[in-house]
Amino acid sequence: MAKALMPRGLRKVNKVFTNRIQGVYAPYVPPLAVVVHKGRRSGREYRTPVTAFRSGRTLVIGLPYGADTDWVRNLLAEGRGGVERLGRVRRIARPRVLAADEARELPAVGRAAARYMDVLVADIED
Repeated sequence: MAKALMPRGLRKVNKVFTNRIQGVYAPYVPPLAVVVHKGRRSGREYRTPVTAFRSGRTLVIGLPYGADTDWVRNLLAEGRGGVERLGRVRRIARPRVLAADEARELPAVGRAAARYMDVLVADIED
């Protein structure tokens, strides 16, 4: 897996401050979206703003903080979640993390992101 682009300390700042602000407008402003996921231990629902691109029935999300963030681990553990994008709520399933060498089948934007960071790919269910 690729190295995280962002320093670990920035995660906490974004979790406490930035995500709360972005969470208000992210579901409506592309390429932003909000991933809805359930906590592994708490079972509580969480909402995390991300940058996401859709290609057909596939959602591609860059992971600048790496694949070991709570929201990624929560989605992988549950095997499903939700995404709010362009004002619509959809289910996502079968999330998986891909590194650059595994991203050949992704659309161009996903391949481009995978050159610099891991990406999370999930199937969109209607």
